[in-house]
Parts: sequence; C-alpha cells; structure tokens
Amino acid sequence: MQFSIQREALLKPLQQVIGVVERRQTLPVLSNLLVVADGAKVKFTGTDLEVEMSATVEAQDVQSGEVTIPARKLFDICRALPDGSKVQFKLSGERVTVSSGRSRFTLATLAATEFPVIDNIELIERVSLPKNTLKDLMDRTAFAMANQDVRYYLNGMLLDLREKALRCVATDGHRLALAETEIDAGKSAPRQIIIPRKGVVELQGLFEAGEGNVDLEFGRNHLRVRHNDVVFTSKLIDGRFPDYEAVIPIGADKEVLLARDVLRGALQRAAILSNEKYRGVKLDVSANKLRIVAHNPEQEEAVEEVEARTGVSDLSVGFNVNYLLDALNALQGDDVTLCLRDANSSCLLRAPASDKSRHVIMPLRL
Repeated sequence: MQFSIQREALLKPLQQVIGVVERRQTLPVLSNLLVVADGAKVKFTGTDLEVEMSATVEAQDVQSGEVTIPARKLFDICRALPDGSKVQFKLSGERVTVSSGRSRFTLATLAATEFPVIDNIELIERVSLPKNTLKDLMDRTAFAMANQDVRYYLNGMLLDLREKALRCVATDGHRLALAETEIDAGKSAPRQIIIPRKGVVELQGLFEAGEGNVDLEFGRNHLRVRHNDVVFTSKLIDGRFPDYEAVIPIGADKEVLLARDVLRGALQRAAILSNEKYRGVKLDVSANKLRIVAHNPEQEEAVEEVEARTGVSDLSVGFNVNYLLDALNALQGDDVTLCLRDANSSCLLRAPASDKSRHVIMPLRL
C-alpha cells in the first residue's frame, strides 16, 4: 500500500475521525486508524466499538492496500508538518513510513483484519434532511442529556421519527429539552431510537457551516449518518426512553412573557449569590413583574426585578438557575414564555410564537 496527499487534504479527515478514538483502550487496535487505499481514494476509520467514524479523501499515486496506524501519532505528525507539505505513505512489512520533504517517520502497524468494522446495520428506514436542521435540533437539546446516570437510557438522546416530523429529546430526570422539525419521511413508520452521549457529541462536531443534506439510516441496533465523504455509525442504547410527552405540563396556564436577554442577564447576576450546591433561585411573579431572589448559607441575598407581561399575581416557585439559563440559551428569538401552574409544578419554557422547541424544568423546594 502507498499513496501521497497534500497535508491540508489529509488533516481534514483525520480531524473528523480522531475524536472517536479513546486515548486508553482495552484492545491495542482500537488506538489505531484503519487506512484503506483503493482506486484514487483513501478511507480513514476510527472506532471505540460504540461509535465509528470514517472519512474518505482523494489521493495521488495510490497502490491499493489496507493497514492500521497509530491514530494520535499520525494526527500529531500531520498537524506538525509545514503548511502546503506533500505527505507520502508507504507500507513495508509491518511498518509504514510517513515522509514529507526531509522529514521521515516510521510507525508500527497492526493488521487490518484485527480492526472491528461495522458493515451491515440491517437498514430499516432512511430519512434525508438539511444538515443545519439536524445540528440545530441537537444543539437545542443535547445539554439536557444525563451523564453517567444509572438509568442508562437517559445517557443519550432520543430520535423520535414520526410521520411528518423528527424530534430530538433529552432529559436527565430534572429537566427535559425537546426540539422538532417537519420532514418528508414518506410512508415511514413511527420509530424511536436512543443515540449514546458520545455519538451525539461526535455528530455535533461533524457538521461544518454550509448547505447540504445528511442521510439518516435507521438500523435495528445502529444509526448511520452519511454526509459527503463522511460516514458516522453509532450503536444504539437498548432501553425504553421515558414517556416524555407525559412530562410536558398540560395545565400550565399561567403565562409570563419576558425579554429573553433581560431575563438571562438577571438570572446570571442572581446566580452569583445562589447556593453553590443546589443553585436555587426563587421566581416571584406579580402583576407585570418578575422578581428573582437568591440566597446562600452565608446569609447573602441577590434580588433582581424584570418587567413581564402577565396577568399572574402572587405565585412563587423555585428552580435550579443553571437549568433555566441552559434552556434560555437553547431557545431562539427575542422573547420567551414561562408557563407555570403552581409552586409544586414544573415550568415550560418556549418561544411565544412556536412550539418547535420546548424545555421543561422541575421545581426546587427552597
């Protein structure tokens, strides 16, 4: 196997796949990238057995073959080479030589046959949508995923495919984030899958700015995403996601309309004096006014008042201020509506004119 390629052309696929390669691996081959040269193209693949990412790039002087090369070393070498360099790869026995100008690096390899590749995902459904739309859905919900929760099905994101809509949903049991978009899914059957946290993070980092579509391929145990020359494959979490629609408050008829940036600024200031452990703030709603109060064990107090359009009076409810701020950052638009019911009920945050993005936060007893 051999090929040559410009440094910049090589660096892009390496950057795309290197994120899935863990620094510490139980299997030595998982620290390597699978490099497959065929025709006029070279494909680089990385995996951790849960998530797999492959990227294909055109090369010159290609002689077909395949091998696995230490991922981090190859990436660091490529990154350290001068701009505009031409890089040559040549496999000789169990070593691969990477040379550029007067630089030469000889790396140990492992056989390509040892590398675990996900081939067939038993395709059940395929959906195509703009990549910016998918990235937007994930960015608006990913922050609410649980992290290392014993309820393993919460450590990921739900993709809920409906007849004419796709929803992304995440929850850690204390808050919930939901975003949806209309799609043309044809006659696809309703389907729910849970992508693990690492897969979500890698997908978020995959889409650069610009136009273009992505293909989502739903398998029995995997999700595959195709975008240009990149193919992302993730195992799915085998579990039942909570009935998230039951969590969205129905009787929250006490609405408070606020300027989103004004509310965010007031919460950020009040958070400075909130309890460092519980991060609680109390929202006191009265006629055309929202009062935000924070206390801490040192008996310090922060009080913020913001104008609000509401007919609600004398309602007090406590929330984790970080959860409120995360939801406000994920919403879009100048205004935000807080939908409340009573002091013991959750709060629904949404944009006034749209239900496409909704955030639910459980109350805190203060």
